[in-house]
Amino acid sequence: MNHLYDHIQQAVQFIQSRTRIQPRLGIILGTGLGNLTDEIEVETELEYADIPHFPVSTVDSHKGRLVLGHFAGVPVVCMAGRFHYYEGYSMQQVTFPVRVMKFLGIERLVISNASGGLNPDYQAGDVVLIKDHINMMPENPLRGINDERLGPRFPDMTQVYDRQLNARALEIAAQHGIRAHEGVYWGLQGPNLETPAEYQLMHRMGADIVGMSTVPEVIVARQSGLPLLVISVVANQGNPEVAVGETTVEDVIAAVAAAEPGMRRIVRELVGEMV
Repeated sequence: MNHLYDHIQQAVQFIQSRTRIQPRLGIILGTGLGNLTDEIEVETELEYADIPHFPVSTVDSHKGRLVLGHFAGVPVVCMAGRFHYYEGYSMQQVTFPVRVMKFLGIERLVISNASGGLNPDYQAGDVVLIKDHINMMPENPLRGINDERLGPRFPDMTQVYDRQLNARALEIAAQHGIRAHEGVYWGLQGPNLETPAEYQLMHRMGADIVGMSTVPEVIVARQSGLPLLVISVVANQGNPEVAVGETTVEDVIAAVAAAEPGMRRIVRELVGEMV
C-alpha cells in the first residue's frame, strides 16, 4: 500500500501547526547557498528530525532544518540542507520535502547546488543557470505505484527549466560583474568524484557541469507542476584539458564560499522581482 500521500499531509499539518507563514516560494539550499538563511526574516525554524517522515541530512556542510519566513519580501519555505541518494536514502526520501513544499502552497521552486566544471570555458567560482539536464542516476523518484493526487504518471520533461528567469539572472549577473553561464547539468549517483575519462565523456555528450543532486528534486517538481530555477556554482574544473591535480571536499567548500555572495545577490534580486 502506498502511504506517501498520507505521510506528506502529516508533515504539512505539523509544519502548518507551528508557523503562520504561507509560503509562495520554496528554496533548496545546497552547498552553494547554505548561508542564504542569514538574509531571511525568520519566523519559524524546524529541525528535520522533528518533522514527521522527514529524513535527516548527514552531510557536514548542510544544516538540516526547515526555515520559514520572508526573503526579499516574499514568504518562503527554505530547506537549509538537502538529501542525497548517495547518503543511502531512497529517491522517495530524497524528494519528500519537495512534495511537502508543494502542499504547503509554493508556486515556484529555487534549487542551488555545487558542481564540477566540464565546459573548458567555465572556471571554479562561476555561476551556472541550468537550462537542461542529463539524468544518469540509477533510480527514479517516480518509480512505483503512481498516485494521481501527486501528479501525472508520465510528466513531460521538454520544458522543465524557466528560461526567462535564467535570462534575467544572467542580466543581473552581468550588471554586478559576476561570471555566469547557462548550461546543461549531468546528474550522477556519487559520492566519488569523476575520473578524467568520465569528465571528458560527459562534456562530449553535451554537459557543461556535473553533480550528485538536484535531478531527483527537479523530476518531482516537474511532476508537481512547479516552475523551476536551478542555480549552480562551479566548485572545481574537471575537464582534463584544464584541471590540474586532485580535488578535495575542502577545495569544493572554499570555492563555493568565495562564489556564494554573487549567487545570493542574483537570487535575492530575482526573488525581489517576483513580489
